[in-house]
Amino acid sequence: MWDWFTINSIWFLTGAAIIFIVIIISRNMFRDRIDKLKPEQRDTKRNKVFARFLLFIIYISIAVIMLSFIAIVLSSEDIFASITIESIQEWLLAHGIVILAYIAIAYFIYRIAKAFVPRMVTSFVKSSGKGRHSKSWFERRAKTLTGLIVWMVAIITGMIAFFLILGELGQDITPLLASAGIVGVALALGAQTIVKDFLGGLFILMEDQYNKGDVIKIAGISGEVEEVNLRRTVLRDLDGIVHTIPNSAITTASNYTRDLSRVNLDVPVAYGEDLDKVFTVINRVGKEMAEDSYFSKLIKTPPQVLRVQKFADSGIEIRILGDVHPSMQWEVTGELRKRLKKAFDEEGIEIPWPHVKVFQGENKKDEYIICKNCSFSNTKNNKFCGSCGENLRNQAEEQP
Repeated sequence: MWDWFTINSIWFLTGAAIIFIVIIISRNMFRDRIDKLKPEQRDTKRNKVFARFLLFIIYISIAVIMLSFIAIVLSSEDIFASITIESIQEWLLAHGIVILAYIAIAYFIYRIAKAFVPRMVTSFVKSSGKGRHSKSWFERRAKTLTGLIVWMVAIITGMIAFFLILGELGQDITPLLASAGIVGVALALGAQTIVKDFLGGLFILMEDQYNKGDVIKIAGISGEVEEVNLRRTVLRDLDGIVHTIPNSAITTASNYTRDLSRVNLDVPVAYGEDLDKVFTVINRVGKEMAEDSYFSKLIKTPPQVLRVQKFADSGIEIRILGDVHPSMQWEVTGELRKRLKKAFDEEGIEIPWPHVKVFQGENKKDEYIICKNCSFSNTKNNKFCGSCGENLRNQAEEQP
C-alpha cells in the first residue's frame, strides 16, 4: 500500500493541494454569504454541519499533503531518485520560501483590505456627505464602495502574485506581459460593449447615482439593488425576480430612496362634500400618524393637504404630500389610506366611484335645482353644484 502511495505521491500532493485551496476559498465565500443573510433566514444547524464538513476536508487535505511530501522525500526510485533532502532544502531556500512569501503577502493584503477598507470608506463617506444625506444613505454607500474596492484589491493583488510566482519558477514573464497587452487591446476593440459596461459602472459609482439597497428604476425595470459593480447592476423586483442589467444599457436611473421619500396621494371625494371639512379631517389624520409611536419614526413631515388637484368625472381629487424616511413611502401611504377610509366613514364623507345617473322622461321642477351661477341642473340631494361647486343650500330655499 505504501509503495503504491509512494509511486503516485506526486499526484496525491497535487490533488490535495488543489482541494485545499478550493476548500479554503469556498469556506470564505460561505462565511461571507451567511453574514449577508438576515438572522431569521439563517439555518444555524445546517450551517454548522456544513462548516464542520469543510473543516474535516481541510484536515484530510493537510494530512494527504504531509504524507505525500514525506513519501517523495523518502522515495529512492525512478524520478524520485534525484530528490534528496539537500535538494529539497536548496529549492525551498532558493524558491519555495519566496513563493510562499508571495502567497502569504497577497493573502495578508487581501485580509487587511477586507478588515480596514470598510472603516476607511465609512469615515470618508460620512465626512464627504455630512449634513446632506440620511443615515441609510451612508450605510448603503459605504457597503457599495467597500465591496467594489475589496474586489479590485483582490484582483490586482492576485494578478501581481501570479506573475511573481511564475517568474520565481523560472518562467519569462515578459512575453506574457506583452501578450496580455495585445490581448487587452484586442478585447478593447472587439468587446466594445464590455468596455461601455465598465465605463458606465465607473460613472454610476463616481456620481453616486444609486447604491446597494436602494429602490430604483433602470432600463424600464423597478426593484431593489442587490449588487452593483463596474459591469452590471442586479435588481430584485416585487415578484422576487432577479434582473441582471449591463451598465451600458442604463440611460436613465430613477432613485426612489435617495435621502428621503415622499407620500404622494390623490384622494377623491364627492362633489357634494364640504371641502373645508374634508381638509380638516385629512390633516388631522396625517398629524395623528406623525404622532403615532411607530409611524413617528418613519415620518419626517406629517402628510397634509397640498391643494385641490382635479375636478374628475366622479369626484374632486385632493393631493396629499408628506416626507418620510427612505423606502418608507409605501408602508406609510398604505396606512394613510386605511386611516382616511375609517375617518371618512366616521365623518360621513363620501368617497365616490364611477357612476352614471339616468333620468327617464322629463325632470320635474321639484326634483332638481338649477345653479344660478352656471345654470347646471343638480338634484336636490346635492349640497354643492356639480359643475362649479357653488353652495346650493340657499338656492334651494329661494327656488319654489
